Amino acid sequence: MSRLATTGEIFQLIRSGEAVTRADIGRVTGLSRPAVALRIAALRDRGLIVEDAEGPSTGGRPPLRLRFDAAGGVVPVASLGATRTQIAICDLAGEVLLRTDLDIDVEEGPDVVLPLLMDTWEKLLDGQAPAVGIGLGVPATVEFAAGRTESARVMASWTGVVIPPIIAERFPVPVLVDNDVNVIAMGEHRVVYASELDDLLFVKVSTRIGAGVISGGGILRGALGAAGEIGHIPVMDGGGVLCRCGNLDCLDSVASGTAILRDLRATGREVLSLADVTALVRAGDAETMAVVRQAGRRLGQVISGAVNLLNPAVVVLGGDVAEMFQPLVSGVREVIYQRSTQLATRSLRIERSHLGPGAGITGCALMVLDHVLSAEAVDAATS
Repeated sequence: MSRLATTGEIFQLIRSGEAVTRADIGRVTGLSRPAVALRIAALRDRGLIVEDAEGPSTGGRPPLRLRFDAAGGVVPVASLGATRTQIAICDLAGEVLLRTDLDIDVEEGPDVVLPLLMDTWEKLLDGQAPAVGIGLGVPATVEFAAGRTESARVMASWTGVVIPPIIAERFPVPVLVDNDVNVIAMGEHRVVYASELDDLLFVKVSTRIGAGVISGGGILRGALGAAGEIGHIPVMDGGGVLCRCGNLDCLDSVASGTAILRDLRATGREVLSLADVTALVRAGDAETMAVVRQAGRRLGQVISGAVNLLNPAVVVLGGDVAEMFQPLVSGVREVIYQRSTQLATRSLRIERSHLGPGAGITGCALMVLDHVLSAEAVDAATS
């Protein structure tokens, strides 16, 4: 490094494994031994690193090895769905330490949902290391910089709610809030795909439909956080279905899990939940397969536009409807390869989510850790 490396930059070297001994740090940064020792002491005092295991010896006494201490703190997280919420405590590496799932109707509003989340975190935090930050994914458009939910026509009781101060009043740590599909996309990309590709489109098909876009290795939120709101893009030949947003033939209203249940009930199928639909698909029920495939075609109409616009390397399908992957993806593929350009689809992969429901809590943890463990944040905390 051409200038004096900061404590935060030293931490990034240790966390990434680029430097694992004091000698490594001195070699990479050009810092003197006393300067390295000062920065190492600050990181140890904050519980971010430990120096214990023996490193490789080049003669004489083996040096001590520096390593990131993932047990030095925890991150409470929650990924809210329309009806089901995953709540967890993660360590500083994003690994889940404790997890519980709750059935919560998000439409009950923040006055009900947020206290329930905080009560659950408080119970899970008993006996854990100190919390360093909190991450939350919500099924609404989120103005990320402010942590404000914007859902004027959907989830009306959440409209304009600035969530971080509400949570920080009880847990005085950084609180980050994002759209639920954004955090799922972050988790899926970082854990499964980051080593091989930088451009990914994650589409969640469940009670509702949304998308998260990874572009150039990072989440694409747009100017105010509204990127990825594909559920309210209209499709052709939707049949004139009224969407809850007030428009006709939105993707949400004709291809979501709710729409599939409605269409199957219209055929006389007794389906109470998407699990019933999945069972019929696995049993090879022809009518169910046809309905799911038609939903896939309508989904493919919107995804094909996203493929032309964004040119992702992979489209990942997640959510409850992804359990019906084969008939769904058949419909998606059929339309994408009809409507997207040859170059955009030349090496395009369409895959099912690898992480499944756990992607949301992983993404929430990574969102927080990228913030609180950045070089700038560590410098501020150790100054």
